[in-house]
Amino acid sequence: MDRRNFIKSTAITTAGIGVLSSTDLFAQTNGKIKIGFIGVGLRGRNHVQIALHRDDLEIVAVCDTQEESLAQCRKQFNEKGTKLPKEYTGGLDAYKKMLSSEKLDAVIIATPWQFHKDQAIDAMKAGLYVGCEVIAGLTVQDHWDVVKASEETGKPYMTLENVAFRRDVLAVLNMHRQGLFGELLHLEGGYQHDLREVLFNDGKSYYGHGVEYGPKALSEAQWRTQFNIDQDGDLYPTHGLGPIMQFVDINKGNRFTHITSYSSKARGLAAYVNKVSPGHPNSKLNYKNGDITQTMLQCANGETMLLTHDTHLPRPYSIGFRVQGTDGIWMDVAKGIHIEGKSKPHTWDPADEWVKKYDHPIWKKYEELATGSGHGGMDWFVFNAFIQAVKQKVQTPIDVYDSVTMSAVFPLSTESIKKGNKTLEFPDFTKGKWKTKKNTFMLDDSGM
Repeated sequence: MDRRNFIKSTAITTAGIGVLSSTDLFAQTNGKIKIGFIGVGLRGRNHVQIALHRDDLEIVAVCDTQEESLAQCRKQFNEKGTKLPKEYTGGLDAYKKMLSSEKLDAVIIATPWQFHKDQAIDAMKAGLYVGCEVIAGLTVQDHWDVVKASEETGKPYMTLENVAFRRDVLAVLNMHRQGLFGELLHLEGGYQHDLREVLFNDGKSYYGHGVEYGPKALSEAQWRTQFNIDQDGDLYPTHGLGPIMQFVDINKGNRFTHITSYSSKARGLAAYVNKVSPGHPNSKLNYKNGDITQTMLQCANGETMLLTHDTHLPRPYSIGFRVQGTDGIWMDVAKGIHIEGKSKPHTWDPADEWVKKYDHPIWKKYEELATGSGHGGMDWFVFNAFIQAVKQKVQTPIDVYDSVTMSAVFPLSTESIKKGNKTLEFPDFTKGKWKTKKNTFMLDDSGM
């Protein structure tokens, strides 16, 4: 199926997810969702590209403070032969004018982390669905503020965590729901990705050249590097935590109760800068973020989770997933699965065999549409999940409670480390709703 002839006959609701108030009015024209983008840097333009291939969306407006980003975004529309959206720029508050001036149904936020909280809250107060890139906020209070805004406005907030829709992750989740792993006891995940060429560049190339950051650099190196200089903790927990929290029903019959973090010494970034440009001043900076940060989480139902943040050292990319129960285990690094009674004793089965057998229905159904969308198709699935919720006026599959829970590990881990690796109580952002809520995340292919 061509992406332009987008799905015409999608199921109306996702099982178990309540429809929003019938008084919610949408600004649809000819059945199209009107959407705006706050932030059209590299990540924002990735979402724009997916949106441009859909017939159920009208991109009304885009906002960015940098002309280079807006210019690159214009090229996307021109290459597609599509009408240019209205542009908002000129300052950090430009998005507010967009929110007040345009009739939108939803916004996608893909700006630096420090702006997400205010932009998301303002968008919800403007009556819009919010699809926001990670992270939800910089402090624990920021996360509470996002929850409060969503609850008071009745507008869904969804962290656009694409790894939750990764093909093998959903296949293994399918296996778990069919009981193959038995009772789950321990899970692992993380963000183990050599980001040195992301955190530094020469101001001319996005990746692979130079050792500058801040105003002298491009893209993420303009802002993300500073977090590694200023803070010590798990700065990017959602890729690992977002998927595995669904396996043990976090916020839906289970919750995190405690968190403890440890961090190694920091050597990788300074060594990298000195290797690329010997003696450069940036090789002498005091990078506070330890090269390896590990965070342990305790769950109310007795499970444990381990998250690893590892972005400053030479290594291949890996999330480091581990799902372990009384009857079996999956480890993505080992590319293996072992199910007692079905696998040979003490032997890994190739994970691909099990993934193919238990492939999730949404991947079977929409693989062709997702092909080429980025990150192996995950980007299409997370974007589509958000848009379908907007179209159907239902809750997003990753709701505000899941969003802030996976994100709050950032400030909680930094606090734990700062306080000598102190074990902290994990906030219950649901205020007790977790006790009765049921997990409906990707039960089947309905609603997508």
